[in-house]
Amino acid sequence: MSRKLLSLAKPKIKLPLDDNFQPAVLWNRTFLNYIKNLGKGTPLSIGIEKEDSSVLVYKTQVFLDESELASFNYKYIERLVKTLLWIYGGYKIIIGGSKKIGEYIKKIYSEEGKRAFDAKFMSGIYEKPFTVVTMNINEIPSAKEKSILLGGHLEGCRIGFDLGASDRKVSAVIDGKVVFSEEVVWNPGTQTDPRYHYHEIMSMLHHAAAHMPRVQAIGGSSAGIYINNRVMIASIFRGIPAEVFDKKVKNIFLNIQKEWNVPLKVINDGEVTALAGSMSLKKNAVLGIAMGSSEAGGYINKKGNINNWLNELAFIPVDLNSEAPVDEWSGDRGCGVQYLSQLAAIRLAKKAGIVLDSEQTPAEKLKSIQELIACGDERARKVFETIGYYLGYSIAYYAQFYEIENVLVLGRVTSGEGGQIIMQKTEEVLGKEFPELYNRITLNLPDESNRRVGQSIAAASLPLINK
Repeated sequence: MSRKLLSLAKPKIKLPLDDNFQPAVLWNRTFLNYIKNLGKGTPLSIGIEKEDSSVLVYKTQVFLDESELASFNYKYIERLVKTLLWIYGGYKIIIGGSKKIGEYIKKIYSEEGKRAFDAKFMSGIYEKPFTVVTMNINEIPSAKEKSILLGGHLEGCRIGFDLGASDRKVSAVIDGKVVFSEEVVWNPGTQTDPRYHYHEIMSMLHHAAAHMPRVQAIGGSSAGIYINNRVMIASIFRGIPAEVFDKKVKNIFLNIQKEWNVPLKVINDGEVTALAGSMSLKKNAVLGIAMGSSEAGGYINKKGNINNWLNELAFIPVDLNSEAPVDEWSGDRGCGVQYLSQLAAIRLAKKAGIVLDSEQTPAEKLKSIQELIACGDERARKVFETIGYYLGYSIAYYAQFYEIENVLVLGRVTSGEGGQIIMQKTEEVLGKEFPELYNRITLNLPDESNRRVGQSIAAASLPLINK
């Protein structure tokens, strides 16, 4: 039975550099089809709870506990729970239905369990103990979610910035037009003194301010998780000791706001990506995917609002192959960061037989691969073809949780000819495997200049100017 399930969940398309890719979307579809066809299923609901009693509820089916196929339930629900947790965010998992599945999830999210990293991470974000509870399916709380209208404010003199792992960008924006833009290389991740970050951020704000008659609002983005302008976790501060982080980093943007005395808003860079896409396309239901040092995500819902979700796509399992590559941070296999980032390009280049300079940074290695494809190197072409297929199956998986009508794809992995190849193969996947999505979702790959300007304007538009 297991062999049949796995064979039916194999992709129709042969990936040039990954014969073992097991798309989560196909595995889940096959699992649910078996339940439907055999008539041995029972309902199960998953609740994810966060602050202010907000609850996301996802309803699905599993095999009956007494079924000979019940062992498949654990893989399906474990991967599904992890996906929901990193899309939505929260400190409590509620399993409504099977007590056996509930106990399994509780065990793996314990301090000694396989998902101890995820539990500790969420506990740190929401500053509450992480818990897993089981209840009868009719007792699970009703869904209660919030969304906020964020951005789109173009009036006045504004500063927009983006804090990346290798460079920082800032722009001065007057009534929606960029009048100054600056990009500076920096190295924040290895710094152990937060005064470095504070000085660099204040310096770029002053550079932008010098090109405007006044500053009325400041908006910015960065990889990481920000709640009410507080830094809960961010890669640019990963070198800061934990005890210093809590005292000097968590409120760094609140302190900067006091210095400038204007409205200031900082959010995840993936959300700014989606916001920029929505503003430029003049459309909603936009999923933004940025493929750079990691994979960032953001979502603008059908109403044009931002859901109060994490959208941390880098941690979402898109490959259920038991030998899938490991995410060095979380220790988990098959997560998006290893498929839709420069890490994927470097990993696949090795499989293609491309030898890269070990002294180069990851960004430099990616650039070397991109230079090869510009020279017609077929090995490099296979790298980007494989990433394109990864992206197609991942978008189909994301579509199970987001209402998507538009996808905006960007990041340094999409630069040059490689970006066009990625988009072609993504479309091929959707057309061959998911025709219903192919007819519904529009893929967008902005040019580099529009992306940078669009990101700046979107970031600057985040705060509402007090009148």
